[in-house]
Amino acid sequence: MASTLEDALALVRDVPDFPVPGVLFRDLSPLLADRDGFRAVVDALAAFVPDGVGTLVAVEARGFLFGAAMAAVHGYGLVPVRKPGKLPAVADRVTYELEYGTATLELPEGVLGPGDRVVVVDDVLATGGTAAAATGLAERAGAEVVGVVVVVEIPALAGRARLRPHTVHALIAD
Repeated sequence: MASTLEDALALVRDVPDFPVPGVLFRDLSPLLADRDGFRAVVDALAAFVPDGVGTLVAVEARGFLFGAAMAAVHGYGLVPVRKPGKLPAVADRVTYELEYGTATLELPEGVLGPGDRVVVVDDVLATGGTAAAATGLAERAGAEVVGVVVVVEIPALAGRARLRPHTVHALIAD
């Protein structure tokens, strides 16, 4: 069991050439399987959420894991942004570029609006396309995005730049 946040973050493993050749995948499965490590990461991510935030916007699929745990443990609402075909009522959708293709995310209808202060939660920040898409969906619904939190950031892919002027917090930046 991971006894510290540092121990927990050391559980993240690199998987080369997944899902396509040339991509270095950050596998958080060992971290998620370690109850103390998972809790340490959830608490560390929640520490970045400013006062006055009532809702987390979690990105499918691994962002759900961290966002839901943060919401349950620390008392936030949770809005999942989903892949197409998963929601019965869609308020908005956006298609965006990934480092190895395109993807689409959808926002559920009737869950965000003016006056909502939110933080976007995901597992990895790479090129920033996914976090920018989730941020854009929340903002187009009228919410104020006050930050983005991730477990791992890959600075060489410059994803943080796509999220300006939003504050980005990452537990690992390598």
